[in-house]
Amino acid sequence: MQKFLFPSRRAPIYQDVPAAQWNDWRWQLSHRLNSAEDFEKILTLTDSERRALDSQGLFRVDITPYFASLIDPNDPLDPVRKQVIPTAGEIVPFTGMMEDSLAEDRHSPVPGLVHRYPDRVLMLVTTQCASYCRYCTRSRIVGDPNATFSKQEFELQLEYLRHTPQVRDVLLSGGDPLVLAPRILEELLTRLREIPHIEIVRIGSRVPVFMPQRITQELCDMLGKFHPLWMNIHVNHPNEISAELAEACDRLSRAGIPLGNQSVLLAGINDCPHIQRKLVQDLVRIRVRPYYLYQCDLVEGAGHFRTPVAKGIEIMEALRGHTTGFSVPTYVVDAPGGGGKIPVTPNYLVSVSDHKVVLRNYEGYITTYEEPIDYQAHDPKTCAFCQRKRIEPGQSGVFGLLDGQDMFIKPEGFDTLHNRGGGQHRLRADETKWKPLGIGSGNEAEHAVE
Repeated sequence: MQKFLFPSRRAPIYQDVPAAQWNDWRWQLSHRLNSAEDFEKILTLTDSERRALDSQGLFRVDITPYFASLIDPNDPLDPVRKQVIPTAGEIVPFTGMMEDSLAEDRHSPVPGLVHRYPDRVLMLVTTQCASYCRYCTRSRIVGDPNATFSKQEFELQLEYLRHTPQVRDVLLSGGDPLVLAPRILEELLTRLREIPHIEIVRIGSRVPVFMPQRITQELCDMLGKFHPLWMNIHVNHPNEISAELAEACDRLSRAGIPLGNQSVLLAGINDCPHIQRKLVQDLVRIRVRPYYLYQCDLVEGAGHFRTPVAKGIEIMEALRGHTTGFSVPTYVVDAPGGGGKIPVTPNYLVSVSDHKVVLRNYEGYITTYEEPIDYQAHDPKTCAFCQRKRIEPGQSGVFGLLDGQDMFIKPEGFDTLHNRGGGQHRLRADETKWKPLGIGSGNEAEHAVE
């Protein structure tokens, strides 16, 4: 591995810390910086930062010595600094601001479990992190030691999963699962693996970035017992990629854990196509595949980090075709109100006819693609997979229209509105006239008028 390509730094105040302590993740946790006095030891605070740190009700501040060492103390606009040291912009409200912008709590059948998508769940296992991102989506609970999840709530989560067989994929998040006591994390993974229908376990963690010292061989050996196990880390800027992070990712990869990266589009930090291209290229050099680029959520305290969606489109335009295909993340808006992740891309489809599509590439080259005229459509009546559909009817969406489960999707209150306040009369008596006689996907008998 080309470790020498990435820097390794310690802030001057940590130069005399013995290597055994510096490389101990417990030492890193117990020596986090969290006050103006702490920060003044490594840099000069701006008026905006000091005002934020002196304000009441501020989202928790904690930074590991390792991550603080990645900050350029002479640059008040340093991209690492802006992610973890609060500024006055954090206490300014903005239009659209919400406490729980993704409506996670509304999609939570038991405390700490979010079941938004049909076949997978988000399992929140702690409210604690190694350090705290200033744009945190879950700042309503994250960082509060009094809001963390109890053993009883873990049991409720596991009981729900045992009785929900459509769930095949569990994502552990929080907070950060890798700050849990090792025995608790191992017990949770063991209990999940006892549930037969759970095929995949994923971990979302920023610990490798905030505190790579935690990624010990002992941890990797433990995680390796629970395959298939996947992990997504969270890097927003190339300056966060260090020799220590490269070594941690190498250790995880050698344990057989596929690594992806989720980043957030942040104003003044990574809202530049060239920074983003450098980021994704550096990630793949340490065997981390870019997975998602998130539009910043409408969460309280994050208004000053938000960019227009157009900036994300511009960045995607600068990546597709301009770098390796698997280096290009999916740009998504996590829909306010709980709609889930919606991919947003530049438009490469110029036009279509009944036999031809017109496409353009990243250079603006326009081409045509001739459609087949003798294509035999897939027959769902003879397809074993179509006969055992696993998509919940209520969440099938537009695919449900194409698949023949539904003929239309109607907004809430649509039927009442279009009733126009009229009562029942002879022309309305037969309700079956508004039911499809056959949708044409092999489900005609299922949907036929009774």
